[in-house]
Amino acid sequence: MITIYTITSSLHDEMSVARLSDEFLAGIFPEGGFTFKGADFSDFGKADLDLIYVRTGGAEGIFKQLLPEMQARGIERYYLLTSGKSNSLAASLEILSYLRQQGLKGEVLHGSPAYLQARIHALETVAKARQSLQGTRIGVIGEPSDWLISSHADPTALMDKFGLRLVQIPMEELLQEIEKAKAENAPAEVPMAPNVRKAYPGATQIYAALKELVARHELGALTLRCFDLLTTVGNTGCLALASFNADGLPAACEGDVPALLSMMIARSITGYTGFQANPAQIDVETGRMLFAHCTVPFNMVKDWQYDTHFESGIGVGIHGELPEGPVTVFKVDGKLSRHFAAEGTLLHNQYEDNLCRTQVVLQLSPEDAKYFLTEPIGNHHIIIPGHCKALLEELL
Repeated sequence: MITIYTITSSLHDEMSVARLSDEFLAGIFPEGGFTFKGADFSDFGKADLDLIYVRTGGAEGIFKQLLPEMQARGIERYYLLTSGKSNSLAASLEILSYLRQQGLKGEVLHGSPAYLQARIHALETVAKARQSLQGTRIGVIGEPSDWLISSHADPTALMDKFGLRLVQIPMEELLQEIEKAKAENAPAEVPMAPNVRKAYPGATQIYAALKELVARHELGALTLRCFDLLTTVGNTGCLALASFNADGLPAACEGDVPALLSMMIARSITGYTGFQANPAQIDVETGRMLFAHCTVPFNMVKDWQYDTHFESGIGVGIHGELPEGPVTVFKVDGKLSRHFAAEGTLLHNQYEDNLCRTQVVLQLSPEDAKYFLTEPIGNHHIIIPGHCKALLEELL
């Protein structure tokens, strides 16, 4: 939801200003899609995106008087919409300079109707994404895997940035639920190797048990120390995580919280959690890279087959085929203070039996590929359909 507020100097003729305003807004919002509040700022800050339409010059003092009340509501970023008519751009620049002096953030929205439409749409998307992340409870089931020595999270930073809460859940609680969970047999019409078909019911028990924990702890996302399941129940969480991600609940492997945060952010922007994968091969001279992992969201693939988990050769893994085309590779660190985002192309899928089961070859720029060899944020990275780097960076 977009709400538009106005500030206008009393020196200007209201009828003339109103006519120009109607024409300007109609050019940006030809189909409506906004609420016009005029000079009534009583509920400023409640919409997904609030725009302050600076209609004329001489409105700087009005904004200065309004600012303390807006700050009292916790508003730290202000978007100043201007047509450029009646010295409105000059006033907007003065206001933005004043905001900077106060240690606040802002942006003047000025340009062609096409530019403003695109920019406002991006800002609304990001505003909705921020709102969707607020207050999410993140389940960390077991500790991060022992080899993830750099992939930990700072609970204070997560709370301060997006209001995210980490909920620590011991593996024993999950194991108890697995024992009680009902198993489902593999569909007879779905082809799979005999050992995979035998493992399928156990994989569905893991999924059912995790669903119980999601409900009990009111989780909006989870990450699982999944390799512990290999020795405790002789199965894997690959099927469960593929299902959760397809259903819109971000779910990451190996207790990797930074990877999960990246998936949550990806979903908030695009609707897809993304494919959590390891770089397996990098040609830094050409920018061509191979990524692989044993689970992939079912809603991201054009086809899939059930396979074993690669490292152990047991359980149920997912060999998925992702659509070729534009992708974004993304990762944030555990403090949400650093990120990597690169746009590229998914060239093709492959399958080799000495790698994790879902394998994709991407084309990035050589500069972006070099990042992985010089300053990577852990090993897991998230592959998102489409190009969305600008939106991800706007959010962060």
